[in-house]
Amino acid sequence: MKYQSLHSWDVDYRTAVAIQQELRGKLILEDRLPRDIRVVAGADISCTKGDDRVYAAVVLLDAESLDVVEEAMYCGRTPFPYIPGLLSFREGPALLQAFGKLRGRPDVVLFDGQGIAHPRGFGLAAHLGLILDVPAVGCAKTRLTGSFEEPGVRRGQCSPLVHDGRVIGSVLRTKDRVKPVFVSPGHRVGHERAVEIVLRCSRRYRIPEPTRQAHILVNKIRKERVRG
Repeated sequence: MKYQSLHSWDVDYRTAVAIQQELRGKLILEDRLPRDIRVVAGADISCTKGDDRVYAAVVLLDAESLDVVEEAMYCGRTPFPYIPGLLSFREGPALLQAFGKLRGRPDVVLFDGQGIAHPRGFGLAAHLGLILDVPAVGCAKTRLTGSFEEPGVRRGQCSPLVHDGRVIGSVLRTKDRVKPVFVSPGHRVGHERAVEIVLRCSRRYRIPEPTRQAHILVNKIRKERVRG
């Protein structure tokens, strides 16, 4: 899978923030993806505390059966430190290396992270969605910014996530009486479709199957490498 190079990754804090502020204006926050989604990807990262190695995994799933049809992995070192709000600069290069190993191209990618539900409106799903030029959705387990009212307890119920009077995402219940997830558009997808995709991919667990499978794979690889 090919992707474009929009900027250098070897940057300092101020430059990284400036890149986010510049590129967020290039995001397309409306539906530009197939109505009939056939292949969905999940992407996740794993790290060991005190280690600068970053492990990345991307899996492609059949959108109907949610069976894994392809997977790709990458392990590399990152000089960029852990800074909340700038995680894409730490995790992005490794994930792009993993995406670059894929033979297939997904119709949409789910990231374990934020889309525009981010202090500068440019989280991991927005950043990599733009670079990959693919529809992307952020589905995070925790809130990074914004306020919301707790959604109803039933699967599919959701409430808006709001920041400075603007809706930046949705707080979605993917399973009855479990904690909600935080869904936000990344690139080439709108709010309603983002929720629809996450709910469609969440059948048995709180976390959508694409990112759940990526999480399982990347942690398996990390543990094997650490033991080795």
